[in-house]
Amino acid sequence: YVFIICVISPPTVRIVHSGHACNVEEERYTERVYTIREGETLELTCLVTGHPRPHIRWTKTAGSVSDRFQDTSVFNETLHIAKILRHQGGRYYCKAENGLGSPAIKSIRVDVYYLDDPVVTVHQSIGEAKEQFYYERTVFLRCVANSNPPVRYSWHRGRDVLSQGSDKGVEIYEPFFTQLQGETKILKLKNLRPKDYANYSCIASVRNVCGIPDRRVIFRLTNKTASPSIKLLVEDPIVVNPGQTVSLVCIATGGEPPPTLTWSSTSEKLPEKSVVKDGTLTLPAITSEDAGVYSCIASNNVGNPAKKSTTIIVRALKKGRFWITPDPYHNDDNIQIGREVKISCQVEATPPEELMFSWLKNGRALRSSERMVITQTDPDISPGTTNLDIIDLKFTDFGTYTCVASLRGGGIPEISIDVNISSTTVPPSLTVPRGKSPLVVREGETVELECLVSGKPKPIILWSRADKEVLMPDGSMQMESYDGVLRIVNVSREMTGSYRCQTSQYNGFNVKPREAVVELIVQYPPAVEPAWSEVRQGLNRPVAMSCRVLRAHPSRVLRYEWRLGSRLLHAGHFDTRDETEYTVRTLTREGYGEYTCDIINEAGAGRCTFLVTGKAFAPEFYYDTYSPLWQNRPRVYGFKLQWTQMNPDAVDRIMAYRLGIRQTGQQRWWEQEIPVEGPIQKGELITYNLTELIRPEAYEVRLTPITRFGEGDFTIRMVTYSAPINPHLREFHCSFEEEPICMFTQDKNDNFDWTRQSAATRDTKYTPNTGPSGDHSGSKQGFYMYIETSRPRKEGEKARLLSPTFNVAPKNPYGITNPPAYCFGFYYHMYGKHIGTLNAFMKQKGQATSDASPVWSLTGNQGERWRQAKISIHPTSSFQVIFEGIRGPGIEGDIAIDDVTLEEGECPDPPSNRMY
Repeated sequence: YVFIICVISPPTVRIVHSGHACNVEEERYTERVYTIREGETLELTCLVTGHPRPHIRWTKTAGSVSDRFQDTSVFNETLHIAKILRHQGGRYYCKAENGLGSPAIKSIRVDVYYLDDPVVTVHQSIGEAKEQFYYERTVFLRCVANSNPPVRYSWHRGRDVLSQGSDKGVEIYEPFFTQLQGETKILKLKNLRPKDYANYSCIASVRNVCGIPDRRVIFRLTNKTASPSIKLLVEDPIVVNPGQTVSLVCIATGGEPPPTLTWSSTSEKLPEKSVVKDGTLTLPAITSEDAGVYSCIASNNVGNPAKKSTTIIVRALKKGRFWITPDPYHNDDNIQIGREVKISCQVEATPPEELMFSWLKNGRALRSSERMVITQTDPDISPGTTNLDIIDLKFTDFGTYTCVASLRGGGIPEISIDVNISSTTVPPSLTVPRGKSPLVVREGETVELECLVSGKPKPIILWSRADKEVLMPDGSMQMESYDGVLRIVNVSREMTGSYRCQTSQYNGFNVKPREAVVELIVQYPPAVEPAWSEVRQGLNRPVAMSCRVLRAHPSRVLRYEWRLGSRLLHAGHFDTRDETEYTVRTLTREGYGEYTCDIINEAGAGRCTFLVTGKAFAPEFYYDTYSPLWQNRPRVYGFKLQWTQMNPDAVDRIMAYRLGIRQTGQQRWWEQEIPVEGPIQKGELITYNLTELIRPEAYEVRLTPITRFGEGDFTIRMVTYSAPINPHLREFHCSFEEEPICMFTQDKNDNFDWTRQSAATRDTKYTPNTGPSGDHSGSKQGFYMYIETSRPRKEGEKARLLSPTFNVAPKNPYGITNPPAYCFGFYYHMYGKHIGTLNAFMKQKGQATSDASPVWSLTGNQGERWRQAKISIHPTSSFQVIFEGIRGPGIEGDIAIDDVTLEEGECPDPPSNRMY
């Protein structure tokens, strides 16, 4: 192994694509656009360089600001979306960062193409009657289809294409108020003629982009075509009792074509239990939640939809309450003989107009009189309220008064409210019991705040925060209590503060509220930092640890205890400082372990934990090695493994690395030690060559640093066998061993395809006396590409294989003055008496495949062996190389290629079969 100094570098990033792209425009308004059909698979890969290995994150921004990050982030190199939907279009960003310099960010815009079925809507205008027998009738047919890219529309009458100017009675136009180009196309039929009654088809097309076929809709226009009309066979409103079944019947009374009937409600969604059949909506076992406006809508795409609505009201009586109002002309709040007193009673009633009240005294019906006046309050001031005014209270008026609320329609249980008027009926008072304020509790406990309420009757008590406008523990601004107790479970530190209890007018006296305040103090153990920290240090060096208090209640009288394991090292009390330190001057082997610092108050302890270790940090594999893989024997390959050491000076010197390697799918690790001479520098690149790896197996490699403390943190990476497939490297090599065939693609405009094959996988019925018996290296397992010339292939048919696009980097910013030279090489096998022609082309950016001229060509039988071709090429812009196999006169004409290379610089050997 060898050492190379400092390879630490900030990240770079590039996005490459696979998946089902229809088209990728590399430079369009300075952004890359990836076009894909809805339902296909999107696959984007982020290729990064940089050391240490950058972390990758994919994010997506959509069109609107509110929808900015609608997809969750993806943290692996390849972003894979199967069956992509239209809303998943947008700009995708790949961000790579490794803590050095600025993060590297690249983006690509994904355009999802789709075409929905078009919809035709029809509008009619009938002119004024002239002499009562002639009128003008004009019909507008509007065609709309959702799509990306914009649609082109065409109209047909029967089988005839309609175009502007082809018929005087027809106009075709786009309305000027449309927002998007191609949003709609309107067909106007002026002064309807008999021949205008016909079948009209609208064809929506995106010109077969992404292979999306045209879509068609047919509308039949007759002299009966009319917009819909409907009728609801129900009352409005419908008043029902809970539990009843309600059926809303809607029928279409007109419309051609026959309209479709749908139901909606004010709550947008219909109740789950509802059943819709043939325009009838049935709501079984109705409840108050089902009340609201229900609408029947009829649509047939002619004119505007017809809509009729009805309101369902579900009878209900809820929340019965009362209050007593003492004589307003006296200052005190007591009830006394000879004074006026008013009893009020309130309920929530649906529908309010059906509400009826009656009053009883000691169980006997009570009627309004001069001294006992029964009234009902104006619904706008206090809905659902009745009052009993006793003008001049006498001793004989003491007793139990009952107000009974009912609904005129019946079927709903009555609500009865009893109010006792006697010499013991007194207004309320509130006190906080002795010792119940301030209340001191610990976080997590259950606490009861208490206000003693006296008086008869006892009113409802309302609890709220007195010190600030914040919510109560249940999330409301105010909580009710019938016994004056507020119970809080699992109390938290945010609940510290003042709580107000006050009487409500309900079920008590309608007087100025009585109130009291309870103070709550929540104690909690200290919150400290760091909660956990790892400290790496070598032997005989100092270690300093510090534990800081962030919050605590009570915050005074804090003490601390430092321990190593269970052994107490140091203890004391805080003065004015908020942190405590502990230092180990010289670290020994016994000094490694878990140190804890407990900071303690009355409520408990907060703990800082420090793991002091001599473990070395993990090595960081270097992934940007130039041509790390080599092969000098057919069955085996070698791999140049490179890494740097993270924070090499943090602990004792690394003396060796333990290298573990195992074949994928196997259990057993093979291990060996790699000794290290002298100290390792930060960023220093260490290289070790792995040999005798079996092709094409993948391997898991584990690397562990070793110091005198012992083993450090290990790192694992995969080593896989594949030909380099990144066309932007200075050297390109493809031996077709992997299924993606190095991003080569088949031409869609030729007669047949090239086939990937190895001698071990070929058909037993292969044609003898043609084609290779192994790949270029002689391996039966190795793959190559070939053209199969057996039937049904015919003489002269062509198969083309296109390489990925290679970028030519300009040496100066003003373009390429001296075109760079590349050496393009490959092996070919042309054996058989019917061999046709093998051509190699160079196609530059902007050139059509048919315009590219061959840079190399060979025809006829060349014998049963692999031969090498090398050609110097001089592209001036990004380019592709193309292999074209042409079938000869018979079946013994298989042509094969293997080991395609592209290297910077002129070819060292004289060019072979160069075309001039």
